Amino acid sequence: MSPHNAVKHGADVLSFVALDRGREKHTGGGAPTAGRGHPRWPFASARVERQSRAGQLRNLREHFFRQVVDAQADQPLHVLAYSLVPSPRARPDEDWGTLQAEADQLGYAIASRLHDVAVPVTTTYVPASSASQGVYTPPWDRPGWREAERQLRAGLADGVLVLDRHNISSDDDEYHAVIKHLGEHCRAFLHLVISEEPVAPT
Repeated sequence: MSPHNAVKHGADVLSFVALDRGREKHTGGGAPTAGRGHPRWPFASARVERQSRAGQLRNLREHFFRQVVDAQADQPLHVLAYSLVPSPRARPDEDWGTLQAEADQLGYAIASRLHDVAVPVTTTYVPASSASQGVYTPPWDRPGWREAERQLRAGLADGVLVLDRHNISSDDDEYHAVIKHLGEHCRAFLHLVISEEPVAPT
């Protein structure tokens, strides 16, 4: 390749290459924090914090799952399949197939299928989290999710099965509150087909 045809990469691209190779490079802003004899920059600590929060949320979810399993005495678990679709024209059929396959693999029985439709942009809010995956209302304002909670409190199921956390909430605090509410007030667990992931850096 001729040098004239070579792609020019700016400092930002080189910064990420350096990070990938284990060499942290300061690209401006903030001051390093000493740690194990090497400077640690705010970018790295923010990434670790996001990964840590995702791990905390997963651990909390798994804690309530273990509580339900321990109380079941080897009885099969019944779950509600729940999906959030982006518009009234969208159907949750593809989600149902994925959720049924996950239930079959884990030996769960699906008690019922529930879904909600995201409301128009003008009447919703998008949480501050950069993990936001589209438009949705808070779970407690959705009729399908309220029905899921009603069935859980009535003992008709042991948990809720969803594709990923964004079907519940992309906001960490809101999602945390939902997991706790299910575990403490409904004696139920939340199972994700796709486990929690750290928020991508902005």
